[in-house]
Amino acid sequence: MVEKRGLLTFNSKPVIASTGVTMGPLEMKKSPFGKYADKGYDDERCGLKTNEQGHAKMMEDACMIALSKVDKTPSDADFVLMGDLVNEMTPSNFCASTIGIPFVGLFSACATSISSLLTAALLTEAGMSKLSLAGSSSQHNAIERQFRYPLQYGSQKAATAQWTASAAGVATVIPYIEGAPVITCGTIGIVQDMGLTDPLNMGAAMAPAAADTFKRHLEGHGTTLEDYDLVMTGDLGKIGFELFRTLLDQWEYNTGNTLRDAGAEFYGKHPEFLAGASGSGCSASAYLSEVYDKMLAGQLKRVLLIATGSLMSPLSYQQGDTIPCIAHAVEIQMK
Repeated sequence: MVEKRGLLTFNSKPVIASTGVTMGPLEMKKSPFGKYADKGYDDERCGLKTNEQGHAKMMEDACMIALSKVDKTPSDADFVLMGDLVNEMTPSNFCASTIGIPFVGLFSACATSISSLLTAALLTEAGMSKLSLAGSSSQHNAIERQFRYPLQYGSQKAATAQWTASAAGVATVIPYIEGAPVITCGTIGIVQDMGLTDPLNMGAAMAPAAADTFKRHLEGHGTTLEDYDLVMTGDLGKIGFELFRTLLDQWEYNTGNTLRDAGAEFYGKHPEFLAGASGSGCSASAYLSEVYDKMLAGQLKRVLLIATGSLMSPLSYQQGDTIPCIAHAVEIQMK
């Protein structure tokens, strides 16, 4: 049900019944989230010919793992809602052609992890789906060469740059059952464009969008920061996350220790990853592994997840255009 512009409340209490998370070899070794993943790979291409084929394989495996945890097969699913960052989302397209579920491709860049969950919850709320798959993915080699430089070029990156994560995260969204995390409400973001043009400083570009959605969610749904055990942003990275906190400080939010950012934490304290992680698999794999597991274990009761995305293309930034950004939020509770 839509209450106000961009604000969603799910009265039917759709739940996340299971998750599937896959990660590349570097992520399994150097990410603190790696220990929560369901499956890792020995190489970035998952034993296939191209990076894009490996990308599709990661997503396919994540879908099948999520389904297997609820004893379902692709024939039981009504929809699969997913996206990635490759041109025309071809890894997601090929994944969908393999699993054979009615497919809606979604692009909110790195915010697709949340836009897919919200879309699945809307379908469930409307009585149009009894089982939807929702998620997103990214693959380091494929995305770096598309948006930045060929890997063989070996260019020196600025300290503001983030490392695209090789990871995929998928959730099964179904009508209410007891004992599963409930998707209670959400907020659809409004595109923010602060005039930034540097594709190697995504955190600064996305921070205002995250702050705007955070503020609109709390004010629109009548909550305070103290109501949550955790507020986690998606892939602002170390620099973007500090800018996000600065914006909240200006609005006099008592941020304390409630705030975390998946991108800033994704590769731990390894300095070679500069400002942290990015990619549409970053927040999806973090949210649907550690956060989800801790909710099931009773360690987290109420969380707010905000995923951010830079809505650019290789063409737009090569033409000198600015970088418009979006952030979507979803609130999840253990009832």
